[in-house]
Amino acid sequence: MTARNAGSPSISKSEQAYTAIKAKILGGEFTPGYRLVLAALAADLGCSVVPVREAIRRLEAEDFVTFERNVGATVAGIDPTEYLYTMQTLSIVEGAATALSAPLITGSDIARARTINAQMRECLNNFDPVRFTALNQQFHSVLFENCPNPHILDLVHRGWNRLQALRSSTFSYVPGRASESVAEHEALLQILESGAPVEDIERAARAHRASTLDAYLARSAPEQQAHVPLTFSY
Repeated sequence: MTARNAGSPSISKSEQAYTAIKAKILGGEFTPGYRLVLAALAADLGCSVVPVREAIRRLEAEDFVTFERNVGATVAGIDPTEYLYTMQTLSIVEGAATALSAPLITGSDIARARTINAQMRECLNNFDPVRFTALNQQFHSVLFENCPNPHILDLVHRGWNRLQALRSSTFSYVPGRASESVAEHEALLQILESGAPVEDIERAARAHRASTLDAYLARSAPEQQAHVPLTFSY
């Protein structure tokens, strides 16, 4: 062990395997349907099969991986129904979390969110859906992480975890939505700065999420859109 490694915190092999495999899924190297062969992954990662199996089970619990009979572990793809339900749910809980956070959001928070949004705008020039997705999550985290209700915040995090494996593919699938998203972010920041009523903030946050779902449905299954309510009355 080198001196450098000796001074670093210990990370379990299972955690290392989890991080490495998840990065390849999010980065697009492991595409939907890709077979995750334990022995091959273990050889690539330089470890035994045991930590890889533990990592795969963890990724399955987070909906990044599915098990198919006679096939084994494969990278999960976009399930249109699951995506629809997750986005609808997230529009509700993230909208509520953002509204509840509003009184606690500082000028510094707004400035940080605007800086992230500027980076997202720059990303549009040479579009990288993976980087855009990461910045998008950072942006929204600034707006909802001050939510004083831990149960709502937990539901938001669960929703984002379900989407993580999908969002890269979503922005690749409807890249035009990315520029619209950046514009909507700025509008949302302006609403927060104006001290608007929490109902208006919640409505704007919900509409932003619903617009992404609209774009996906319009591209993948136009016939579904007419049968799915995307907004909710108060």
